Amino acid sequence: MAIGRLLIANRGEIAVRIIRAARELGIRTVQAHSTADADSLAVRMADEAVEIGPPQAAKSYLNIDALLAAARKSGADAVHPGYGFLAENANFADAVTAAGLIFVGPSGDAIRIMGDKAAARAAAEAAGVPVVPGSDGRIDDPERARIVARAIGFPVMIKAAAGGGGRGIRIAHDQGEFDTLMPQASAEAKAAFGDGGLYIEKVIEKARHIEVQILGDGNSAIHCFERECSLQRRRQKLWEEAPSVVLPQAVREKLCASAVALAESVKYRGAGTLEYLYDDESQKFYFIEMNTRIQVEHPVTEMITGLDLVREMIRVAAGEPLRISQDDVRMNGHAIEVRINAEDPAKNFMPAPGTIASLRIPGGPGTRFDTLLYQGYQVPPFYDSLLGKLIVWDEMRGAALDRMVRALGELEIGGIKTTKPLHQVLAADPEVRAARFHTRWLEPWLEQNAEKMFA
Repeated sequence: MAIGRLLIANRGEIAVRIIRAARELGIRTVQAHSTADADSLAVRMADEAVEIGPPQAAKSYLNIDALLAAARKSGADAVHPGYGFLAENANFADAVTAAGLIFVGPSGDAIRIMGDKAAARAAAEAAGVPVVPGSDGRIDDPERARIVARAIGFPVMIKAAAGGGGRGIRIAHDQGEFDTLMPQASAEAKAAFGDGGLYIEKVIEKARHIEVQILGDGNSAIHCFERECSLQRRRQKLWEEAPSVVLPQAVREKLCASAVALAESVKYRGAGTLEYLYDDESQKFYFIEMNTRIQVEHPVTEMITGLDLVREMIRVAAGEPLRISQDDVRMNGHAIEVRINAEDPAKNFMPAPGTIASLRIPGGPGTRFDTLLYQGYQVPPFYDSLLGKLIVWDEMRGAALDRMVRALGELEIGGIKTTKPLHQVLAADPEVRAARFHTRWLEPWLEQNAEKMFA
């Protein structure tokens, strides 16, 4: 193994996840942390830790100079960016490589192509992958944007060319809305990603959000089947499943093959996810973007394939070829993940940091809880509200849903408000159990089921 010491340039549950994978590979871990995370679970678990700055992310987890200084100070051979923060920042990937270190992820050039939505769209078209009707590349000129929107036909989605996580996205139903929302989307994208560039695409009503997990070594790539991520609030995923129960097998094969073809066309290295919109009625799929990193929802893929995706991406970064052929990847059973956030559903999902007074983690067959929590931990108010991910597996979807109900009942996080009540009601809802939902289904459902959740 070319990596002996790994700096983790992230925090929270993904940092814990990376520490575990690295340890199994015999790699020592160095946890970079802000002052607010000095007593985090990742800091406690890592072999050593280096402080990189104050609580503000801009001065710590987004500070490239501070992270590189931490790598030099600790003698790290490699840097793992996790997800979020600098994980899809091409300049960070280049800076790590220029410092003589290994970046556990794709090259800066691959991130520039596939991490920029407009560039990724062009790459998809070149690879013969169907895309949603939209602008030909990024748009910075407002007048050109208006012309493109009218040509596509309303409603249209205005999206940030860089970044993800639902930021910098607006839906315009007519020209007046478009003129109002476009500068808002650009400003939000600029604040979140340092890039106010936009692109525009047609809104597909009642679409499913389907994504394909891939692994590549720079020469070849494989897929690990798909996930369904259609249950979203404000375009933030809350519930994910693998596989999607609505895909016919012939469509699944075409979808996954298109993801592999696109990944290989850019010589992709590492773990990545290609995201699509799927129309139930026409059975057509459209590429929308690629996430050039490990994703929050990767555990459901691990549960149905038996693969350790984080471990494999570390191996590939160390220069090893893929150890797995496409024929080796088999799909078994059904997995569901729910995101447990420090948010109060009764107060419009307001963040709810605080001290963990008690903690009971579910167990039993097919049950996994990836978390940053321990009893007595003080959840800081400075970062994303994700506390952990409850993942269950069973042979059939119905049994997995029943197991999720049981596991949620066992889960106890005392001292703060969480989104557990939301998932308990969702898991029992007849429409969810029948998989009759789409990307715009959840928000009206929340209004109708508020009393059940908050009782």
